[in-house]
Amino acid sequence: MVEGSDLTENERRRVIEHLQTGTEMMVYQQRVERLTVQVIRESTQMALIRSDDKIVRMLDIFEFKEVRQWETFRDFQQFNESRGSRFRRIFYQSEKELQQDSRKCLTIFYGSEFILKSLSLKADSVEDAERWLTGLELLRQETPATHTPEIVESWLRKQMYSVDQTKKNSITLKELKSLLPQMNFKVPGGRFLEDKFVEVGANDYSLDFQQFSKFYNLLIFENQKMLLEEFEKGPAAFKISNTDSPESSVVSLYDFHNFLLYRQKDTCARNVNQVQELMTIFIEDTIRKTINPTLTVGEFLSFLFSKENSIWDEKFSEICPLDMNNPLSHYWINSSHNTYLTGDQLCSDSSIEAYVRCLRLGCRCIELDCWNGPEEPVIYHGRTMTSKIKFKDVVKAINDHAFITSEYPVVLSLEQHCDIKQQKMMAQILQDIFQDKLLTEPLEPEAEDLPSPNQLKGKIIIKHQKITESDQTVKLEEERGNTAVKRKLDSFKKIGNSCREKQIRKARENRVVEKEGELCIWDPIDKRFYRHDCVISDNKLYYSEEKWKEDSPESDSELHLSEPWFHGFLAEGRITAEKLLRDFCQGKNGKDGTFLVRESEKTNGRIQHYRIFCSSQNGQWSFYLTCKQLFPSMCALIEYYTQNLIKYDGLNLRLSGFLPRLNFVPLRHLGWFYSNLSQAEAEDYLLRIPRDGAFLIRQTEKPDTFTLSVRFDGDVEHYLIYQYNSKYVLTDAYEFGSLEDLVSCFRRELFYGKTKLRYPVTPQLAARFCLVDLSKYDYEQYSEVSKDNPLGDQCKGVVDISKCTVACKAKHARPLVVTLLNRESFNPTEFTCENVEQVDEWYQALLNIIQNEQSLEKARIAEMESKTKIAVQMSDMVIYCQSIKKKTFENYNYKEVRSVPDNMVPKEGNETAVEKSDSILEYNRKAVTRVYPCSGRVDSSNFDPCPSWKLGCQMVALNFQTADKFMQLNGALFSLNGGMGYVLKPEWIRDPAKKKPAKQSIIIRVMAARHLPNPDHIVSPFVQVELWPYTGGQADDYSFKTTLFKDNGLNPVWLGPMNPPKCFKIDEPDLAFLRFVVFEEDTFSDAKFLAQATFPVRGVRSGYRSVQLKNRCSENLELSSLLVHVQQLEV
Repeated sequence: MVEGSDLTENERRRVIEHLQTGTEMMVYQQRVERLTVQVIRESTQMALIRSDDKIVRMLDIFEFKEVRQWETFRDFQQFNESRGSRFRRIFYQSEKELQQDSRKCLTIFYGSEFILKSLSLKADSVEDAERWLTGLELLRQETPATHTPEIVESWLRKQMYSVDQTKKNSITLKELKSLLPQMNFKVPGGRFLEDKFVEVGANDYSLDFQQFSKFYNLLIFENQKMLLEEFEKGPAAFKISNTDSPESSVVSLYDFHNFLLYRQKDTCARNVNQVQELMTIFIEDTIRKTINPTLTVGEFLSFLFSKENSIWDEKFSEICPLDMNNPLSHYWINSSHNTYLTGDQLCSDSSIEAYVRCLRLGCRCIELDCWNGPEEPVIYHGRTMTSKIKFKDVVKAINDHAFITSEYPVVLSLEQHCDIKQQKMMAQILQDIFQDKLLTEPLEPEAEDLPSPNQLKGKIIIKHQKITESDQTVKLEEERGNTAVKRKLDSFKKIGNSCREKQIRKARENRVVEKEGELCIWDPIDKRFYRHDCVISDNKLYYSEEKWKEDSPESDSELHLSEPWFHGFLAEGRITAEKLLRDFCQGKNGKDGTFLVRESEKTNGRIQHYRIFCSSQNGQWSFYLTCKQLFPSMCALIEYYTQNLIKYDGLNLRLSGFLPRLNFVPLRHLGWFYSNLSQAEAEDYLLRIPRDGAFLIRQTEKPDTFTLSVRFDGDVEHYLIYQYNSKYVLTDAYEFGSLEDLVSCFRRELFYGKTKLRYPVTPQLAARFCLVDLSKYDYEQYSEVSKDNPLGDQCKGVVDISKCTVACKAKHARPLVVTLLNRESFNPTEFTCENVEQVDEWYQALLNIIQNEQSLEKARIAEMESKTKIAVQMSDMVIYCQSIKKKTFENYNYKEVRSVPDNMVPKEGNETAVEKSDSILEYNRKAVTRVYPCSGRVDSSNFDPCPSWKLGCQMVALNFQTADKFMQLNGALFSLNGGMGYVLKPEWIRDPAKKKPAKQSIIIRVMAARHLPNPDHIVSPFVQVELWPYTGGQADDYSFKTTLFKDNGLNPVWLGPMNPPKCFKIDEPDLAFLRFVVFEEDTFSDAKFLAQATFPVRGVRSGYRSVQLKNRCSENLELSSLLVHVQQLEV
């Protein structure tokens, strides 16, 4: 599908025109049928039409929630079968054909209830399917932004088309009489309709669309023209000369501007151009769309009832990225309980689409009740008759829909009832499907607070029990004398005292040395091996300082490393060597016998692509081309063949010259001396080398004076050297015959008791570390060790073998090198020996320790899983949301989530709960609480979330499938911050030092309504206004009702002394909600719900405002609105 934002205006227009033309498709309803699918733009609908032009069905596009293309054809099949379509199974199609079919298939999800309806379509070609997918998505996104006059026109066409059976684009008097009750209007007696027909200029008792539109304007204006009297008095009043008809009088730009400025207090009114643009939206006659526009009184009333004049300040619906940098504990998080259910907890269906719906509604914490299935984990309400869905299918749906509405993190609250085997399957499923989205590591291991939503964008967080032993928990439970918990914690301690730890304790007592000897350990800085004394004891490898030989800094087997003809490892091996030799010899009278030696991936090197073999016997190395002629070193071999002919494999020549290595510096003359280097440059060089002991010597500006610069403890220190009587004096404390002697001395001895001169910093070394990623060198290789180690003071470092993996292969020009890789830090330790047999012995010793440790660890984990009933794989996924089964709020860790039922949350007015409330509030500043409906709510009813929010509880989990007033409050709260699912709590809840905002009063007057819902009959409505939360006072302090308006849901009015304004006093404006509910009175005088709208008080605007009404599920009702007057006062 092409994204709508990627299309040009012409491309968008062509796509929509294609949809308006119509396309034949297979339509999957109760049965599969071939129909023409066509968009009717004038009424904003989609029609399904049979070949005889009979309209089978009309769908309102403003109800479209999602247009989905299926990943596979089988998914499409299964979905439609689950919805009751009689679907002919196709078994013979190949995988390629099935994939092709899936791209032709799309499903429209639509409706205004929690569980959406669906319509599945299958186009004849992929191109058609793509066009419909793109076009419907464009229309779905554009519809909410449509201005009110356009919505009215679309609605009127929809009404006309609903009764215009002959498609003559007109409506008769008889048809109009049947239509008006559907529009919620009771036709007065007498010649009311006939007179209106005459008034709109219809002479033949038939209305075309223009006349029908004029009739509607007359009808809607007739009962509400009395509202105009409000604006002829008070501040910014304006005179209305005539109210006989919608067009009988006008409101000037000057009057409208003053109205917005002084009565509405709109910020847009400061800009006259914006006021003109707003007026232009509502002007029907283009002649009046001038630089000095005017509104008719009918248009002015239409503006008052429109969404453009909403009571809700849209700036509170905008995302504030700066507000998303606090710890997670500082937010209210949109949370769902029993997310999988579509109804009650006893026998309703579990549905994957319930997860999709919640995520697309902005929910950021969803619940998965996991139980053992026949072959894999399933989700349902355990031990009930609710249906089951596969855990894997739910995870796939979450992966597909988690970040469509909001990019901020999603928390999966896992209620675990599976055995260890299926828990491990769950862990694998989560890893395989979520991949990088799954949070598996702390973002900042040393942090003392939870990360922010901005830091966790696009991440899935697992909330689950974690295997852990908390000292705080132990202490707390022991103080309380909870013997049952003591026994459980004692079992944890027994698990900790495993066989491995007992063996280590015994080894320490007896100091068992499992292996000792000399190893050559690879230094990644110098890129060479150094000799060390090594001991394996206590499952650890201890190694000494590197050993130096006075006369022979290298063994015979390493002499070639310092020769200019040895080029080490060359990328692309043979190809690079041939190119180097060809380029070197060209134009220089190159002759046969010019050579280089390079490191081979298989052996130690090749000459002219002939292998130099090496072997070791009794600690002695041998190098040879043929086994008839052995040499103690590669240097000896090269020296011999410069004097004697090579007779090998047809080759018959003498080595006459060599290709020197680029930037070669002999080992005995490493470039640590600089004749022209500033102090700043020296520090820059040294700080690049991530090791203490890096050094260089530089000439200063004064003659016979030098500076020794050494890196120590991550900093650089400088020491003066001066020449006196042919001696080099270091800081008046040491004398040496040469700088080489000075360096040689402190290569073996500690310099000022701090460090040895380990790493001579050459320009080449500094340049290399300028280009590489230093993160792999950011650890100190020579870690601190305890004084009772087997090497004593000579010990420089230790490697914990039990935390490593081991491998052995050719590397660094050696036939066998052992690599110990730390599983946690991924830091390698590499070593070899003088002969292959010794390497293998060390390797086997390490392998035995690691395999034994793995066996013991496996047994320990199995025992721990058996006792805790938690799989380690699931436990390891828990990073920030560790489920704690505690009802108290002391002694906590910021990574915990404590879950409590709603009946345990202290309610306001209960004096005994004050202390508990304070502790909960304090806890929620650092850690997280999840509040869920108590077990008695088997009907999936919800609880009042306000007390929990006031205590700072972040995850107040409600049953999204139950559309009640508490879900409406939840929807109102999370409409803040762009509906992203995270709302920053007020400062006074996050910080005890902050004060609550000033108290407020708000005065509400309900004046009128338009287009109230019609439940198959004309309603007699009244309006109830409520302030939430209730705080224990009289009910009249928190609500009031209007009078009943008889038999009119189209344009009722509530004016006069029987409908006075109501003043509400608000103690905590940050936590207050204003709820408007429209009821009708049935034949038994009982109140029946019609519509509602709920708003956080902080976002309510003053003045004459429109309240855009919603249904129970907080879905918008087309054109349905109230007109209210709001006045806010600060106490």
